[in-house]
Amino acid sequence: MSESNGELEMAAMKPITYTLYYGTFIHTPRLGELKICLKTLVGVNEQGAIDFIHENYIHDGQSVVEFFKLEYEKQGNQADTSNMHYVDISEDATKFFCPGFVDTHIHASQYPNVGIGLGCPLLDWLKDYTYRLENGFTNPKDDECMKFANDVYKKIIKKTLETGTTCASYFTTIDPHTTILFADLLLKLGQRGFVGKVCMDSNDVFESYQEDHEECVNSMKLIISYYEKNNPKGEDLIKPIVTPRFAPVCSLGLMEYLGSLAAEKELPIQTHISENHNEIELVAKLFPEFDNYASVYDNFKLLNSSTILAHGIHLDEKERKLIKSRNCSISHCPTSNTFIASGEAPVKKYLYEDKINVSIGSDVSGGYSPSILEVIKQSILVSHHLSIKTKDQSSFDPKLSVADVIYMATQAGAKAVGLDNVIGSFEIGKRWDAQLINLNSANSNIDIFPCNIPDVNNIDKDTETTILNLLGKWIFCGDDRNCVMVWCNGRLVINKQ
Repeated sequence: MSESNGELEMAAMKPITYTLYYGTFIHTPRLGELKICLKTLVGVNEQGAIDFIHENYIHDGQSVVEFFKLEYEKQGNQADTSNMHYVDISEDATKFFCPGFVDTHIHASQYPNVGIGLGCPLLDWLKDYTYRLENGFTNPKDDECMKFANDVYKKIIKKTLETGTTCASYFTTIDPHTTILFADLLLKLGQRGFVGKVCMDSNDVFESYQEDHEECVNSMKLIISYYEKNNPKGEDLIKPIVTPRFAPVCSLGLMEYLGSLAAEKELPIQTHISENHNEIELVAKLFPEFDNYASVYDNFKLLNSSTILAHGIHLDEKERKLIKSRNCSISHCPTSNTFIASGEAPVKKYLYEDKINVSIGSDVSGGYSPSILEVIKQSILVSHHLSIKTKDQSSFDPKLSVADVIYMATQAGAKAVGLDNVIGSFEIGKRWDAQLINLNSANSNIDIFPCNIPDVNNIDKDTETTILNLLGKWIFCGDDRNCVMVWCNGRLVINKQ
């Protein structure tokens, strides 16, 4: 059973105890490089950081803790093993540690609309479903509004944690007070998060859901000040992210202000780009003085190495070169792109030819699932659709590999949010944002047979192939039931065992 919300709150705030983790670790520190580390011992200190890694350790009856103590002290460290925790999965080949997922594009306020609006194109979907729902979060003086916001926000944070997401870049709504409530819930539940109050001052299709310029400025001041005061000491678990919703609902003055604010406060930026052909045509109509969609943002200093551009399905070559030159990241959202029928992004081309950092986003609620594992699966399948449509694959095959998509969901996501030296892979000095995967968990959708299980005590050339096959089972047959434990910043925040 999952822990209750009360237990989660206690788990997220309690002190961290030095913990040893022993078993199989799977991660992708670089694009295209899948590392399978068998019989590996990892130490995580009281600050939640990895400070010890020893691969291929066969203990042969020796005390693992004593071995660690000897090796740790050889490095000039002191090891107090009296209160040390120890998690050992080394004898079970159907279990492994994986970095926590990073969801680089998710609308927390839209969670009630998941699965709704099938077949409705983007601009109609926003008008008929999305703006109406988000407007329900904008009356903080109403107890029912705050109760609704609390319920939705708590559920989406808990759901994403249960599916292995340890860090996410969120959109909320235009309201600052319910946005602050969301930040409080992130801290209580223990998830690392970038929180974007939606900024939009020109919404002709739903006029009751917009703000004026002064309201936006005051809201951003309030939110930034609140976050600076309320992060746990020494832990930047939450951070504001500048969020112009997308160019069609932002005035030139608002975009100019947001670009300046991001530069002044050194804040990251998130927005949407080139999701839908009608949207691109609307941008061209509204901003005829600019060459293309990307150049609108660039004119207002909204494109830089801290910018996440969601979707980017229909980017032309000039836009891709601009995005690369500004070192922006793209958030690939295939579940949403398919559900709303927006298109198929040529992600492998972006990664390998254009050299753009591409991460993964669930894009709830255009995306029908908050699970990044589901988005990983759909990323592969969409790339296969593109491969089917590609007549000549001799020069370039658009299919994504398992290594590609796990990298996109972890290390590329960490890079997109500016934390690639902090999370995303298992390396000394990085924080322990991780999940324990159990392919044989209770009621698992995955059936494992003896022929599927590698002998981790007799490692040979076939061992890695067998583990890769298990990864395939996890991606295509697994779900949240296989994510049995989740840690964020060294703290256990989900425990289903």
